[in-house]
Amino acid sequence: MSPVNRNLFLPSEGMCAVFGGIYCLRHSVQCLVVDKESRKCKAIIDQFGQRIISKHFLVEDSYFSENTCSHVQYRQISRAVLITDRSVLKTDSDQQISILTVPAEEPGTFAVRVIELCSSTMTCMKGTYLVHLTCTSSKTAREDLEPVVQKLFTPYTETEIENEEVEKPRLLWALYFNMRDSSDISRSSYNDLPSNVYVCSGPDCSLGSDNAVKQAETLFHQICPNEDFCPPPPNPEDIILDGDSVQPEASESSAIPEANSETPRESANLGNPEEPSE
Repeated sequence: MSPVNRNLFLPSEGMCAVFGGIYCLRHSVQCLVVDKESRKCKAIIDQFGQRIISKHFLVEDSYFSENTCSHVQYRQISRAVLITDRSVLKTDSDQQISILTVPAEEPGTFAVRVIELCSSTMTCMKGTYLVHLTCTSSKTAREDLEPVVQKLFTPYTETEIENEEVEKPRLLWALYFNMRDSSDISRSSYNDLPSNVYVCSGPDCSLGSDNAVKQAETLFHQICPNEDFCPPPPNPEDIILDGDSVQPEASESSAIPEANSETPRESANLGNPEEPSE
């Protein structure tokens, strides 16, 4: 798809496509094009060398270079993903979702949230369960979460297979990993961000999406101060698309010059916007 000129380059879902939102699928961002005088981002360059012009740019924290994040102090999240042979909840039904909070046992550690999904959620094969364990990190993910896993589940070994009276679910597979928590990072912590670049955080430890919704509303009002955030959707019969009655302006579909046509005043480096592009 050829790049187009839009006021907002914002991947989104829901009603966006219905009202003319444009999705650039399979386009990863390689760098920003920044005007050195205004210090604003003018466009992005994707992996194909195409330029997509925008007045605003929203980016998730993990896209930034180490130089941009050199002064950021991150917390860490400990995660584990398990596959088990039955539920931790003793019940005759196999159509449930279980949520369990395991309190911290030692000073300096944190409570662990356990979410168990059955096969009816379409996340695992029939006869198995998918389990997520999450907590704020105090050590590595394995050190933080393995004690809880050992309490709730039995390792899958030949000895355990022969014992038909095992009370705890068997652990069939496990993965432990740590990920950084950028949910409470201030924008001022990042180095040399253009004024029209807005930072979104990644997942946090919370159950649900309250922090993400709050952050989305804050960013929305910064970009569109006179608009309502997530107004009720209109009746489908009342929706009139612009394309049904008015032809789009020529400037809306005009091709944008390729990346090698940048002016000397522009820079195209995601980590340091003021460095000239190669």
